[in-house]
Amino acid sequence: MSQQEPVYPSATKELTEQRKNLAPKPAEAFKAFSRSVFAEGALPAKTKQLIAVAVAHVTQCPYCIRGHTSGALQQGATAEEIMEAIWVAAEMRAGAAYAHSTLALDTIARDKTEKASDVDTQDVGADRNLRSGA
Repeated sequence: MSQQEPVYPSATKELTEQRKNLAPKPAEAFKAFSRSVFAEGALPAKTKQLIAVAVAHVTQCPYCIRGHTSGALQQGATAEEIMEAIWVAAEMRAGAAYAHSTLALDTIARDKTEKASDVDTQDVGADRNLRSGA
């Protein structure tokens, strides 16, 4: 049996350089944007990294999960804080699925109303036919 290739290739310096060389201006702009976003501000850098860990789990980006988990650890986050952030993300993802159930329930109600309306329309037609002798 042959060894399977990984689904996601390892993030290497060579790949980073290749991306930078293929599109240097956007790469530098993104790097500056990222530095700005994760700098100390109204939110501490540790909190920003914990938010990023949570979001990375919701977006299911393995590179982001690894990178921001490392970033959170570098900013002093504990394993417990990181896991708690992940649980917040899981709850939000599950909560969104639950909240969106209102769309399914609304569709069911509309379908039921339309079918009832169709039955009422058929009944009215049948009544007319009986009265007209058809």
